[in-house]
Amino acid sequence: MSAETLTAPPLLYRLLARLLEYPDQELAAHLDEIEAVLAQLPEEARMVIGDFIVWAKSMPLTDWQARYVRTFDLTPDTSLHLTWHLFEEQDRQRGMTLANLAEFYRKQGLEIDRGELPDYLPLILEYASTLPQGQGGMFLAQCQQALEVLADNLARTESPYGPLVKLLIDD
Repeated sequence: MSAETLTAPPLLYRLLARLLEYPDQELAAHLDEIEAVLAQLPEEARMVIGDFIVWAKSMPLTDWQARYVRTFDLTPDTSLHLTWHLFEEQDRQRGMTLANLAEFYRKQGLEIDRGELPDYLPLILEYASTLPQGQGGMFLAQCQQALEVLADNLARTESPYGPLVKLLIDD
């Protein structure tokens, strides 16, 4: 994980969390607002997120949603559930890791109320965005191996989401 990623502003994690969630009407309506705050980010993040927004705006919302579902919901190799990239689906260790992560969030006062598993990348990024600058990157460093696998798999499929994930691991 690069020094820039380790010290990334919490805003970057918040934006990535939102952009990696299922694209709904609310997200589509707020793309201009996201563009407006990009100036607060490091140059590479501005460019990557800016390019992604241009891509997202270039199509109807239903096409964006279909691409999201094909990418993250129907293709296990590009799942946003990070433990998927570390353990076999039925691996007991994956279950223990999920339980430990859920307990960690609970102790931190974070409620997981969306029916998501605790290893869901947007949830992890949302939590990282609540930490003081620098600590969010240190928290994400624990996900490095899974993020690298996910970024590689997204790059292999030339997914427009790949550069967003790569922002979290670039050296």
